[in-house]
Amino acid sequence: MRERRRPSLLESFDFAAEGVVHALRTQRNLWIHFAIGAGVLVAALAFGVSKLELMILLLAITFVLVAELVNTAIEAAVDVASTSFDPLAKLAKDIAAGAVLIAALNAVAVGYLVFSGAVADRSSRFLDRLENVPAELTLVALVLTVVLVIALKALTGRGTPLRGGLPSGHAAVAFAGWMAATLVLDGSDHRFLVSSITFIMALLVAQTRVETGVHSAPEVMTGAALGALVTLLLFQAFA
Repeated sequence: MRERRRPSLLESFDFAAEGVVHALRTQRNLWIHFAIGAGVLVAALAFGVSKLELMILLLAITFVLVAELVNTAIEAAVDVASTSFDPLAKLAKDIAAGAVLIAALNAVAVGYLVFSGAVADRSSRFLDRLENVPAELTLVALVLTVVLVIALKALTGRGTPLRGGLPSGHAAVAFAGWMAATLVLDGSDHRFLVSSITFIMALLVAQTRVETGVHSAPEVMTGAALGALVTLLLFQAFA
Protein backbone atom coordinates (compact mmCIF):
# COMPACT_ATOMS: atom_id res chain seq x y z
CA MET A 1 0.00 0.00 0.00
CA ARG A 2 1.41 3.35 -1.05
CA GLU A 3 2.13 5.68 1.85
CA ARG A 4 0.12 8.89 1.73
CA ARG A 5 2.22 12.00 1.22
CA ARG A 6 2.19 14.44 4.10
CA PRO A 7 1.03 17.93 3.11
CA SER A 8 3.64 20.67 2.97
CA LEU A 9 3.59 23.58 5.37
CA LEU A 10 2.07 25.86 2.72
CA GLU A 11 -0.59 23.26 1.90
CA SER A 12 -1.43 22.94 5.58
CA PHE A 13 -1.97 26.68 5.85
CA ASP A 14 -4.05 26.59 2.67
CA PHE A 15 -6.27 23.78 4.03
CA ALA A 16 -6.79 25.73 7.24
CA ALA A 17 -7.70 28.88 5.32
CA GLU A 18 -10.10 26.86 3.14
CA GLY A 19 -11.89 25.83 6.32
CA VAL A 20 -12.34 29.49 7.28
CA VAL A 21 -13.66 30.36 3.81
CA HIS A 22 -16.09 27.43 3.85
CA ALA A 23 -17.39 28.52 7.23
CA LEU A 24 -17.83 32.07 5.91
CA ARG A 25 -19.76 30.76 2.92
CA THR A 26 -22.10 28.61 4.99
CA GLN A 27 -22.36 30.18 8.45
CA ARG A 28 -24.27 33.44 8.78
CA ASN A 29 -23.17 33.96 12.38
CA LEU A 30 -19.51 33.93 11.40
CA TRP A 31 -20.19 36.71 8.88
CA ILE A 32 -21.80 38.72 11.66
CA HIS A 33 -18.82 38.17 13.97
CA PHE A 34 -16.38 39.20 11.24
CA ALA A 35 -18.35 42.38 10.51
CA ILE A 36 -18.60 43.31 14.19
CA GLY A 37 -14.90 42.62 14.70
CA ALA A 38 -13.96 44.89 11.80
CA GLY A 39 -16.25 47.62 13.15
CA VAL A 40 -14.68 47.34 16.60
CA LEU A 41 -11.19 47.76 15.14
CA VAL A 42 -12.22 50.88 13.26
CA ALA A 43 -13.87 52.24 16.41
CA ALA A 44 -10.66 51.52 18.33
CA LEU A 45 -8.80 53.80 15.95
CA ALA A 46 -11.47 56.48 16.17
CA PHE A 47 -11.28 56.57 19.96
CA GLY A 48 -7.49 56.27 20.09
CA VAL A 49 -7.19 53.21 22.33
CA SER A 50 -3.77 52.28 23.71
CA LYS A 51 -1.61 49.44 22.40
CA LEU A 52 -2.54 47.26 25.37
CA GLU A 53 -6.26 47.91 24.83
CA LEU A 54 -5.90 47.13 21.13
CA MET A 55 -4.19 43.84 21.95
CA ILE A 56 -6.99 42.93 24.37
CA LEU A 57 -9.61 43.74 21.75
CA LEU A 58 -7.80 41.61 19.17
CA LEU A 59 -7.67 38.70 21.62
CA ALA A 60 -11.37 39.04 22.42
CA ILE A 61 -12.30 39.17 18.71
CA THR A 62 -10.08 36.16 17.94
CA PHE A 63 -11.60 34.26 20.86
CA VAL A 64 -15.10 34.73 19.45
CA LEU A 65 -14.09 33.75 15.90
CA VAL A 66 -12.23 30.65 17.08
CA ALA A 67 -15.18 29.59 19.24
CA GLU A 68 -17.55 30.01 16.29
CA LEU A 69 -15.26 27.96 14.02
CA VAL A 70 -14.95 25.19 16.61
CA ASN A 71 -18.73 25.23 17.05
CA THR A 72 -19.18 24.82 13.29
CA ALA A 73 -16.69 21.94 13.21
CA ILE A 74 -18.42 20.16 16.11
CA GLU A 75 -21.83 20.56 14.47
CA ALA A 76 -20.51 19.10 11.21
CA ALA A 77 -18.88 16.16 13.02
CA VAL A 78 -22.02 15.42 15.03
CA ASP A 79 -24.20 15.56 11.90
CA VAL A 80 -21.92 13.03 10.18
CA ALA A 81 -21.87 10.69 13.17
CA SER A 82 -25.60 10.86 13.96
CA THR A 83 -28.15 9.54 11.50
CA SER A 84 -31.10 10.11 13.84
CA PHE A 85 -31.99 12.24 16.84
CA ASP A 86 -29.67 11.59 19.75
CA PRO A 87 -29.90 13.51 23.06
CA LEU A 88 -26.11 13.36 23.43
CA ALA A 89 -25.62 14.80 19.95
CA LYS A 90 -27.95 17.67 20.84
CA LEU A 91 -26.05 18.17 24.10
CA ALA A 92 -22.73 18.36 22.24
CA LYS A 93 -24.12 21.03 19.91
CA ASP A 94 -25.61 22.98 22.82
CA ILE A 95 -22.31 22.95 24.71
CA ALA A 96 -20.43 24.14 21.63
CA ALA A 97 -22.97 26.93 21.16
CA GLY A 98 -22.56 27.79 24.84
CA ALA A 99 -18.82 28.25 24.26
CA VAL A 100 -19.60 30.80 21.55
CA LEU A 101 -22.02 32.57 23.90
CA ILE A 102 -19.39 32.83 26.64
CA ALA A 103 -16.83 34.15 24.16
CA ALA A 104 -19.31 36.72 22.86
CA LEU A 105 -20.23 37.88 26.37
CA ASN A 106 -16.55 38.20 27.20
CA ALA A 107 -16.04 40.31 24.06
CA VAL A 108 -18.93 42.57 25.02
CA ALA A 109 -17.46 43.04 28.50
CA VAL A 110 -14.02 43.81 27.06
CA GLY A 111 -15.51 46.26 24.59
CA TYR A 112 -17.41 48.04 27.35
CA LEU A 113 -14.33 48.34 29.57
CA VAL A 114 -12.19 49.63 26.71
CA PHE A 115 -14.66 52.07 25.18
CA SER A 116 -16.65 53.30 28.17
CA GLY A 117 -13.95 55.69 29.35
CA ALA A 118 -13.24 56.92 25.84
CA VAL A 119 -16.90 57.65 25.15
CA ALA A 120 -17.28 59.47 28.46
CA ASP A 121 -14.19 61.61 27.89
CA ARG A 122 -14.33 62.83 24.30
CA SER A 123 -11.71 65.50 24.59
CA SER A 124 -9.46 66.76 21.85
CA ARG A 125 -6.61 64.64 23.17
CA PHE A 126 -7.77 61.54 21.29
CA LEU A 127 -6.90 63.23 17.97
CA ASP A 128 -3.34 63.85 19.10
CA ARG A 129 -3.02 60.29 20.36
CA LEU A 130 -4.33 58.96 17.06
CA GLU A 131 -1.71 60.86 15.11
CA ASN A 132 1.02 59.23 17.17
CA VAL A 133 -0.02 55.59 16.66
CA PRO A 134 0.89 54.71 13.04
CA ALA A 135 1.75 51.16 14.11
CA GLU A 136 -1.79 50.48 15.34
CA LEU A 137 -3.25 52.12 12.24
CA THR A 138 -1.05 50.02 9.98
CA LEU A 139 -2.00 46.84 11.86
CA VAL A 140 -5.72 47.54 11.52
CA ALA A 141 -5.28 48.35 7.80
CA LEU A 142 -3.56 45.02 7.19
CA VAL A 143 -6.16 43.09 9.23
CA LEU A 144 -9.05 44.74 7.36
CA THR A 145 -7.34 44.04 4.05
CA VAL A 146 -7.01 40.33 4.86
CA VAL A 147 -10.64 40.17 6.06
CA LEU A 148 -11.88 41.82 2.86
CA VAL A 149 -9.80 39.47 0.69
CA ILE A 150 -11.23 36.40 2.46
CA ALA A 151 -14.75 37.84 2.24
CA LEU A 152 -14.46 38.56 -1.50
CA LYS A 153 -13.09 35.08 -2.20
CA ALA A 154 -15.91 33.58 -0.19
CA LEU A 155 -18.44 35.60 -2.20
CA THR A 156 -16.97 34.78 -5.62
CA GLY A 157 -16.24 31.15 -4.74
CA ARG A 158 -13.09 31.18 -6.88
CA GLY A 159 -9.70 29.83 -5.83
CA THR A 160 -8.54 29.24 -2.28
CA PRO A 161 -7.46 31.77 0.37
CA LEU A 162 -3.76 31.30 -0.52
CA ARG A 163 -3.97 30.31 -4.18
CA GLY A 164 -5.90 31.85 -7.03
CA GLY A 165 -9.23 33.59 -7.06
CA LEU A 166 -10.30 37.21 -6.95
CA PRO A 167 -8.60 39.23 -5.51
CA SER A 168 -4.95 38.30 -4.95
CA GLY A 169 -4.35 38.33 -1.19
CA HIS A 170 -0.56 38.52 -1.58
CA ALA A 171 -0.84 41.61 -3.79
CA ALA A 172 -3.39 43.19 -1.45
CA VAL A 173 -1.15 42.82 1.62
CA ALA A 174 1.98 43.89 -0.31
CA PHE A 175 0.42 47.10 -1.61
CA ALA A 176 -1.22 47.81 1.75
CA GLY A 177 2.27 47.64 3.27
CA TRP A 178 3.63 49.98 0.59
CA MET A 179 0.87 52.52 1.19
CA ALA A 180 1.29 52.32 4.98
CA ALA A 181 5.06 52.84 4.73
CA THR A 182 4.54 55.83 2.47
CA LEU A 183 1.97 57.47 4.74
CA VAL A 184 3.75 56.73 8.02
CA LEU A 185 6.90 58.47 6.76
CA ASP A 186 5.07 61.66 5.78
CA GLY A 187 7.51 64.54 6.24
CA SER A 188 10.58 62.29 6.58
CA ASP A 189 13.69 62.93 4.46
CA HIS A 190 13.78 59.22 3.55
CA ARG A 191 10.13 58.95 2.55
CA PHE A 192 10.74 58.79 -1.23
CA LEU A 193 13.49 56.17 -0.90
CA VAL A 194 11.53 53.90 1.45
CA SER A 195 8.34 54.33 -0.56
CA SER A 196 10.13 53.45 -3.80
CA ILE A 197 11.74 50.34 -2.31
CA THR A 198 8.49 49.05 -0.79
CA PHE A 199 6.63 49.78 -4.05
CA ILE A 200 9.17 47.76 -6.03
CA MET A 201 8.88 44.90 -3.54
CA ALA A 202 5.07 45.00 -3.84
CA LEU A 203 5.38 44.91 -7.65
CA LEU A 204 7.70 41.90 -7.42
CA VAL A 205 5.19 40.08 -5.21
CA ALA A 206 2.42 40.81 -7.71
CA GLN A 207 4.60 39.76 -10.63
CA THR A 208 5.45 36.40 -9.08
CA ARG A 209 1.75 35.62 -8.59
CA VAL A 210 1.13 36.16 -12.32
CA GLU A 211 4.29 34.43 -13.55
CA THR A 212 3.60 31.29 -11.51
CA GLY A 213 0.08 31.13 -12.92
CA VAL A 214 -1.56 31.38 -9.51
CA HIS A 215 -3.39 34.61 -10.42
CA SER A 216 -4.35 36.46 -13.55
CA ALA A 217 -3.33 40.07 -14.08
CA PRO A 218 -6.82 41.44 -13.28
CA GLU A 219 -6.90 39.46 -10.01
CA VAL A 220 -3.51 40.87 -9.00
CA MET A 221 -4.51 44.42 -9.99
CA THR A 222 -7.73 44.12 -7.99
CA GLY A 223 -5.84 42.93 -4.92
CA ALA A 224 -3.26 45.72 -5.26
CA ALA A 225 -5.98 48.36 -5.57
CA LEU A 226 -7.90 46.90 -2.61
CA GLY A 227 -4.90 46.90 -0.27
CA ALA A 228 -3.73 50.36 -1.25
CA LEU A 229 -7.20 51.95 -1.08
CA VAL A 230 -8.16 50.41 2.27
CA THR A 231 -4.92 51.66 3.83
CA LEU A 232 -5.21 55.10 2.22
CA LEU A 233 -8.80 55.56 3.37
CA LEU A 234 -7.98 54.56 6.95
CA PHE A 235 -5.03 56.94 7.13
CA GLN A 236 -7.05 59.75 5.56
CA ALA A 237 -9.86 59.21 8.04
CA PHE A 238 -7.91 58.69 11.24
CA ALA A 239 -4.33 59.92 10.83
